[in-house]
Parts: sequence; structure tokens; C-alpha cells
Amino acid sequence: MASPRAYVLLLFRAEMSTVQAWFTEGGAVMLVIALAGVAGLAVLLERVYVIVFRSKNNGRVFIEKIIQLVRSGRVEEAIKTCAATTAALPDIGLLILRSRSRDEADLQNVAGAALLAVVPTLTRRVQYLRSLAVVAVMLGVFGMARGLHDALLAPSGTVLARVSASLSPLEFGLAVSVVLTLGRAYLESQSESITEQIREFSARLINALIDRPDVRLGHR
Repeated sequence: MASPRAYVLLLFRAEMSTVQAWFTEGGAVMLVIALAGVAGLAVLLERVYVIVFRSKNNGRVFIEKIIQLVRSGRVEEAIKTCAATTAALPDIGLLILRSRSRDEADLQNVAGAALLAVVPTLTRRVQYLRSLAVVAVMLGVFGMARGLHDALLAPSGTVLARVSASLSPLEFGLAVSVVLTLGRAYLESQSESITEQIREFSARLINALIDRPDVRLGHR
């Protein structure tokens, strides 16, 4: 009697053989769709690293800490705290805190310029995911149309098998498109969240520097 491990290995091999046969039946366009998927996955992983792991921190806790430091007159300590990390919020705080002016208009100009510098780094290359998702679907449709054309020219006994195989590119293209579309939606939501925190942080930090009452944006 085969061990559970050997049984799982046999199932895995059988599944891989099925996937390989399905991929081969789809024709050469399957490889092109796979390349589009690999390119999209590379962009997705790079953007996840930049947006989620590098640019994002515990924003709420960080904002409250910096505001408290500035309100208590410990500006230098606030600057050191901002300089200790490379996330987006600390970068904005560092630019505002290091501004020599304490005029509200000047500080708002600094905050606006900083926002224009940071936001593009969050949204860069995200639009590629949409394009690659569309390309994957279009390639799938092309592969299906090509497969149906070949099926209609095939001998009558193989028509159904060829028609079934012609659906593989469309299925693969749709699967790749779904993954890239969901990834893009996630990245866009994370970018919007960081941008909203940047706007709140900038407004509250300027208020703290000019000794204006604090307004906690987004809170009741």
C-alpha cells in the first residue's frame, strides 16, 4: 500500500500532467499570455514592495507621535524620528519640519511640492497592470478564434476536441487578467490610503508648527 506522501506525489504529478496537456493544447499563444502574466507579476511584486513595505508604515501612530512632539516643542526630536525611516509620511514630515519658514503659506507650498514629489513614486508603473490585463484577454480571444478556425477545418471526428482546446487560451487570458486587475485595485487602494494620510499629516503638522488648534481630519 502506498504511503500518504507517495499518494500525494502521484496526485501532484497527475495534476501537473493535466496542466501541461491543457497548456500545450492552447497553442503558442499560451506562451505569449504567460509572458504577459510574468511581466505583470514582476510589476505587481515590485509595486507591493515599494508601496506596502517601503512607503507605508503605521501611519496613525506615527502621525500622533510627531504631532505630540511638535506641540510640546520637541521639533528636533520629531526631525530625528522622521529621519529614522524612509516611508512616505516621514519624508513629508522631514521636508516640512526642516523648512526655515514658519509662515503658513510657505509651509503649505512646501507640503504641496512634497506631495507632488511623493505621489508619483506610489502610482508609477501601476497603470502597466491594466494594460497587461487587457493584453492577456485580447490574446486569449485571439487564441480562441484561431483555435475555432482550425477546428472548423479539421476532420469531423476531431472537431469537438479542437473546439474544447480552443477555449484554453481564453481561460488562461481571463485568469491572468483577473489576477492583475485585483492586484492593481489593491495597489491603488493602498496608494490612496497613503495619500490621504499625507494630506492629513501635512495639514495637522502645519497647524502644530504655527501653534493653531489641532484638527484631526477624518475623526468624529
